Amino acid sequence: MFYRENGQFKTTYAADQQIFPIAQDRIAILILLLVAFVAIPLGVSDYTFQAVLIPFLIMSLAAMGLNILVGYCGQISLGTGAFMAVGAYAAYNLQVRIEGMPLLLSLLGGGLCAMLFGVVFGLPSLRIRGLYLAVATLAAQFFMDWLASRAPWVTNHSSSGSVSAGKLAIAGWTIDTPAEKYLLCLGLLCVLGLLAKNLVRSATGRNWMAMRDMDVAASVIGIRPVYAKLSAFAVSSFIVGIAGALWGFVHLGAWEPAAFSIDRSFQLLFMIIIGGLGSIMGSLFGAAFFVLLPLVLTNVPHWLGLPLSTATATYLEHMIFGALIVFFLIVEPHGLARLWSTAKQKLRLWPFPH
Repeated sequence: MFYRENGQFKTTYAADQQIFPIAQDRIAILILLLVAFVAIPLGVSDYTFQAVLIPFLIMSLAAMGLNILVGYCGQISLGTGAFMAVGAYAAYNLQVRIEGMPLLLSLLGGGLCAMLFGVVFGLPSLRIRGLYLAVATLAAQFFMDWLASRAPWVTNHSSSGSVSAGKLAIAGWTIDTPAEKYLLCLGLLCVLGLLAKNLVRSATGRNWMAMRDMDVAASVIGIRPVYAKLSAFAVSSFIVGIAGALWGFVHLGAWEPAAFSIDRSFQLLFMIIIGGLGSIMGSLFGAAFFVLLPLVLTNVPHWLGLPLSTATATYLEHMIFGALIVFFLIVEPHGLARLWSTAKQKLRLWPFPH
């Protein structure tokens, strides 16, 4: 009975177009932000930050970028790991080659380089689609793997092929504890998530969804495929590039080309399938599921006294992921986000049967 809209009248267009039109949702989001920014940094262990929260935030950001391209614009991409690698290596090169380069500018520079890289490999989408486009974006993955391994300037002539992030600092604030790294990732996720949510609700977002639903009809009514598709690739690659820079700088600290392999691309694609295509919230759900499931498979059997080797847990993880992907594609193509939306709708109508 508490989730009702009774008495909540919209008297302006701005009020009617809010991201969270129901007051209970706005209150819940404020409470969630307070918990995330205040309570969690004060009461969570360093292990939880490093093993759960920081990977979850970065993967959520990367999945959100991929969801803009695949879920909202309908352009299949299998090169997300390559876009993350471009963001990470570009941010690294900006820091090592420009003395005193601020961290935020390095991250944004990595995102811009990934955006240019994504637009170049998004050009085939103007002529091909479906499986052929997926293969074209897969070429980006192989190209970046080759470039990072064979071009010495990418790794600043590192003999081992691995690179290390420099000191993390923003305007005199040195970021060295897991809690501070968590706050950095959380702040960037909130800012970019808000921008992405408003973008998909704008005319640009409607153009993306029109191209996704029926590109021929969208062209007939005046939507330019060149602008719609390439803008989706640009925005998606920009967000994914920043996520890749965070993955290298904040989570790994030091990395090599294998950190952004094709497995990462498939993992992000599975995230948005399970979480929900065409949903910002679905990106968060999918990332949470992928981060938490390995921990559950590792810890729960030990709590129950059941011996489970690491190899067995890995096999079970792959089996569960595969089964859930097939399940959601057949039963609920919109993923966990749709189930969450349905539950909220039932709360608004309960206890009435309709």
